[in-house]
Amino acid sequence: MASAKPKKKNPRLASGRKRVRQDTKLNAANTSLRSKYRTAVKNVEKAVLAGDKTKASELFAKAQSIVDTVADKGIFHKNKAARDKSRLSAKVKALALAPEKAAA
Repeated sequence: MASAKPKKKNPRLASGRKRVRQDTKLNAANTSLRSKYRTAVKNVEKAVLAGDKTKASELFAKAQSIVDTVADKGIFHKNKAARDKSRLSAKVKALALAPEKAAA
């Protein structure tokens, strides 16, 4: 079994080696934040599908701060973050208004 990627050579220059170390750390941090972002969004959507108003609004409040943090760090574009927040907000708001419309 041959591996998919050929092994990269180590850089010769000290600056190149340092750059590789920094890139590895940054990649791990960015991956972690990206995962946290996706999990937060997914949790809000699950709560909305379950029809749990209070849990959805709580999770949405937490998700907003995570989304803003990730956008500020440049991991996702600010417009993507704003779009995702807007869509989640609409879902949570629709969930909150749904029973009132059914009762009226």
